[in-house]
This record gives sequence, C-alpha cells and structure tokens, in this order.
Amino acid sequence: MSNYSAFSAPPSSAETVSFQRPELNIILSLYGRMVAAGEWRDYGISSLRDVAVFSVFRRTAEHPLYRIEKRPRLRGRQGQYAVIGVDGQVLKRGHDLKTVLRVLERKLIRAVT
Repeated sequence: MSNYSAFSAPPSSAETVSFQRPELNIILSLYGRMVAAGEWRDYGISSLRDVAVFSVFRRTAEHPLYRIEKRPRLRGRQGQYAVIGVDGQVLKRGHDLKTVLRVLERKLIRAVT
C-alpha cells in the first residue's frame, strides 16, 4: 500500500523578489567604481519572498557595510528601494534606484589637496 504525503512545493520564481537586469546594471556600475576606489571588495545577492538584497562588504568574512534592498510592497508608500547601513539605519529610501544610490556615491567624492 502506498501512502502519499503532501510536501510543500519550493517557492516559484513568481513568489520571490529579485533585481531586474536594468537595476543590477545600475548597482554593479556603482559597485565597480567603489571597487576601483578601494572602498568595497565583495558582494552578495539574496532573493527572498518579500525582499531582494544586494549586500556590500569591505572584506569577505564580515557583516555588510551596506545593504541595497528592493521591497515591492513599499512601492506605493515610501518607495521600494532602500540603502541600509551596517547598524541597520536606513540611509536613504525612495522610488528611483539612481536617486537612492546617490547617498553611496558621495563616498567617491574626495577633496583634492
């Protein structure tokens, strides 16, 4: 006699949030400039049920310096994009990814003496 047990299906790609190609191009462009400046060294991408996260690290085995998050549920409210610092503080939130990432681009501007 065969008994069948119900297993929950793995989440489909429609249920997980992820960055689209144009969004990744914007993020990776900034990432490349920060690596060239010696500020960042590694990154990680997570696609979860409610949020997609691009984490930036100075060294591989530490906590992320910054997290760039995409939360589509906040699209109509504060904006679906956010930059979060190492301490969990939201540095910038908004509807436009390029505008939100400007808070990180300020790190590239250095005074020339």
